[in-house]
Amino acid sequence: MPARTFDGQRVRTLRRTAELTQEAVAAVVGVHATSVTAWEKGASHPDQERLPALARALGQSLEDLFPRDGLPTLADLRADAGFFQNEVPGLLGTKSAGPVANAERAKRRLSGVYVEPLAKAYGVSVEQLMAAQERSFGIEVPEPHPEVPTSLAEKMRYLLENPDDGSAPPSDAEIARAVNAYVGAQVISAAGVADLRNGVVTEASPPVLEGLSAAFGVSALFFRSRDVVKRQVAEGLTLLANVQAGKIRGLKGRQMGPEGLPTEVMALINNIVAEIEERGLPSA
Repeated sequence: MPARTFDGQRVRTLRRTAELTQEAVAAVVGVHATSVTAWEKGASHPDQERLPALARALGQSLEDLFPRDGLPTLADLRADAGFFQNEVPGLLGTKSAGPVANAERAKRRLSGVYVEPLAKAYGVSVEQLMAAQERSFGIEVPEPHPEVPTSLAEKMRYLLENPDDGSAPPSDAEIARAVNAYVGAQVISAAGVADLRNGVVTEASPPVLEGLSAAFGVSALFFRSRDVVKRQVAEGLTLLANVQAGKIRGLKGRQMGPEGLPTEVMALINNIVAEIEERGLPSA
């Protein structure tokens, strides 16, 4: 598996743009400032295990700053999590790194007892860890599809952990301010956002859900439960079927409950109804 691409000149440019000294970056990465100097000049490259800390020091995502062309092996997952091999015993509670080292070197696959703790330590799913192990043994395995978040807390954490632009995730206070600004009222506090994010509170009012959608820049349907979305789709299809059958000629002013069709869906349906009326549509 190819190592992550390292560009010392880009690191130097980003460090200066952020107005950071080499000493400040070195302190975060855990090396001497002379090492940072050598990296920026191209005299040497950092260990792969130090790249995550270096990306954090520069306020960048690991993937954007140090891309890799290909899918990770076990050794890659360990390095991406910022762990050296001699730190593995501390992760698993073993006397040596042997079980992981043997798997990384394609000598012996991981014992099942180590799989879940190692996946948790690396910040990946068990499926992703097992796929990486197979690649370590020379077996090409595609990246497993990520689990679809279902609860409100899972959806919030997914968006926070996977920003589109690679920027640092907003704080609870920043999210609360964005929600309140969108709604135009004080509907949630930073503590309230934290409770939703951690799953302490599992439901939120429609205004808060709409504000969260605006704050994260996603569809208003994203934060709604599957049952609600299914019901809205069913309502929409029923309405359109009735329109086609000539039973409904307009939906203007139709009132819905708090979990009824969203404004944008109603607007879409009204536009379709208007177009049908203009063009004419034979009844079923």
